[in-house]
Amino acid sequence: MADSPVIDRLRVGTPQGDSGVLALGDAGYLFGYHPDAPKSAEISLLMPQRMEQYASRELHPIFQMNLPEGYVLERLRLRLAKATTMDPMLLLALTGRDAAIGRVHVQAPTEVADTLATADGDGRGERLSQILAWDGAEDLFEELARRYLFRTGISGVQPKVLVPETREPDGKVSLATTDLIVKSGGADYPGLAVNEFVCMSIARDAGIPVPEFFLSDNRQLFVMRRFDRTAEGRALGFEEMAVLMAKGAAQKYEGSYEQLARFVELYCSPARRLQALSQLFDQVALSCILGNGDAHLKNFGVLYADPTIDDVWLAPAYDLVNTTAYIPEDSLALTLGGSKSLFASRVHLVDFARRCRIADPRLRVGELLEATERGLAQHRALLAEEPIVDVGIHAAFQRFASGFRG
Repeated sequence: MADSPVIDRLRVGTPQGDSGVLALGDAGYLFGYHPDAPKSAEISLLMPQRMEQYASRELHPIFQMNLPEGYVLERLRLRLAKATTMDPMLLLALTGRDAAIGRVHVQAPTEVADTLATADGDGRGERLSQILAWDGAEDLFEELARRYLFRTGISGVQPKVLVPETREPDGKVSLATTDLIVKSGGADYPGLAVNEFVCMSIARDAGIPVPEFFLSDNRQLFVMRRFDRTAEGRALGFEEMAVLMAKGAAQKYEGSYEQLARFVELYCSPARRLQALSQLFDQVALSCILGNGDAHLKNFGVLYADPTIDDVWLAPAYDLVNTTAYIPEDSLALTLGGSKSLFASRVHLVDFARRCRIADPRLRVGELLEATERGLAQHRALLAEEPIVDVGIHAAFQRFASGFRG
């Protein structure tokens, strides 16, 4: 990048039209809708159209949602260290453009837009088949990060990058325009790609909605297609539970799964509500079974096409992994029955099931346990390649199953 761009105003829009302006001043952040903005261009279910500006000392949660964390943030800092100082408005301007998760996008003022554009890679896109079959000597993830770092409007601590997908030689691509979320565990989390692939496969087998996902042939990359686009490539609204609860990214571990159920009831449409509560219970229960201590507020969300239409549903499950492989004494990300103990969760799940209107919780948990057993058996050879993950998932499952069935 050239000289450091100073950004104190960003235009904000959606597929339904321009929404308004986000500005940074001495008192904090202000977002105001344009007087003529269509109601369908509202940026969040929590921020309906009004004449008064929305003021916040920190960046509003809907804008914080996709700010880079962990690996991506550190890579951006290194890449831009000599050119500029990192701040939330610059990060949002870089990663909150058309590729950002959800339907909200931002545009920098003309005088800095060209400077930001020079940060982009060639944008040519990649074939899924080539990513999955890569066996070259170079680190493919590092190369993808180099090419697409500045379009990665996606949060999360682990190494991940948002890669545009190009058509295969036979012309097949599932969506009109789509992106692949490519993740790598790196040295800090050995076997993480296998870990997520096995856990997500178990969720799919249990009947929990999940995005389309893949494991690379060399077992180093977990690849998932984004789920916030229609078959025609139109952006869907996506809002994490942290956003709907008016919490910033730093507060993602504050709250309870019971609160999640209340907000699912509050925001999901009446026709979708029972299914959403059932899915929420399954995701929380499976996290307890698999030893997933990272099912925080940012790992649950809702989808919708238009904020003016009463059709909001729970997003598919994502970021489902066993964390006790890396942190043996890990606990739940949020409280369940007032406790974060994974061991005690088998008791509290019964009460949580009533909150989610599950008629026979022991039957449903038993079905999830059976799906986990099938998954562990099906992927026995794959797990044997990653002993840390194998031990972690089996120990979590056995600890939960023995207490629940005993």
